Amino acid sequence: MSFDAGLKAHLAGGATTVCHAWAIVRRDGGTLGFTDHDRDLSFDGLEFRADSGLSALALQQGTGLSVDNSEALGALTSAALTEAEIDAGRFDGAEVRAWLVNWASVGERQLMFRGTIGEITRAANGFRAELRGLAEGLNQPSGRVYQKGCGAVLGDAACGIDLSLPEYLAEAAVLEVEGGRLVLPALAQAEGWFERGRLLVLDGAAEGLVGAVKRDLVVEAGRELHLWQTLRAPLAVGDRVRVTAGCDRRFHTCGVKFHNALNFQGFPDIPGDDWMTVVPAASGQSTGGSRR
Repeated sequence: MSFDAGLKAHLAGGATTVCHAWAIVRRDGGTLGFTDHDRDLSFDGLEFRADSGLSALALQQGTGLSVDNSEALGALTSAALTEAEIDAGRFDGAEVRAWLVNWASVGERQLMFRGTIGEITRAANGFRAELRGLAEGLNQPSGRVYQKGCGAVLGDAACGIDLSLPEYLAEAAVLEVEGGRLVLPALAQAEGWFERGRLLVLDGAAEGLVGAVKRDLVVEAGRELHLWQTLRAPLAVGDRVRVTAGCDRRFHTCGVKFHNALNFQGFPDIPGDDWMTVVPAASGQSTGGSRR
C-alpha cells in the first residue's frame, strides 16, 4: 500500500496538524466514528466524533505473519459507547479501521490499521479495547479432527441441513423469564427437540444476542427452555425469539432425527483408547475381524 502523497508532504513540512480517526463497524451493522482531535471530522461518509474520549496507544506492526496489535482507551458515554452495549457483547469482533489524518485537510489521510476488536476490559467509567490485526485470522485452527462425533456445525455447508425449514425452527413470544430459564407457548416439535440448539432474540433490549439451549421441556404453560448461560442483556416478557433444532453430533442422531447420515462428518467406528490396550482373551471372538 502506497503512502498518501499529500499527507507525506505535510509530514515532511515540519509543523503538522494531524490526529487519529477510527471507524468501528459492529457485527449487527452499526457504525461509529471517533477521533482524538478536539473537533468532529467527516470523510468517507462517516462522522468522527471528538467528544467520545477515545484515544489509542502505540501501534505495533511487523513484517511476516506476526499479528499487528494496539489498544484503544475510552470513556463510557451515553452518546457513543455504553456499559450495557459492551456487557452485551455488541462490540465483540467488530471491524476497526484507523487513519492518520490531517485535520486541516481531511483528504490527506492514510489508513494505518485494519482489524477487529479483541478483549475489552472495563475499569471505573472507562474501558480498554484490544485491537487485533488482520493476521489474527491465521491463528484460527483449521482442518479436520478424527473423532467419533460429527465435526460439522448443524446447518453449515458440510452438514447440508436447511435450518430455515419449519420442522427445524420455531418463533414465539416469551411468556415467562427468570435468568437463563424462559417459557414459550406450546410448540409443535417434540420435547428435547431444541436441546443443544440455538436461541436468537429477535427484538427487545437483547435483540441479536444468541444463547445455547441446555434443556427443552414440555410443561403445562407450554415450552420451558433452559440456557447454558444467561444472555448478556435483559430478556423481557413479550420479546420474540427464534429457536432452532439442536444436534448432539452422534451418528444415530444424524440419521434418525435429521435423515442426514450420508453427510455425517465424523468417524463413528474409530477405535477408542481402550482398543489399544486390549489383551488376548481365553474365549470369545479372536479371528482378527471386527470387534463390533
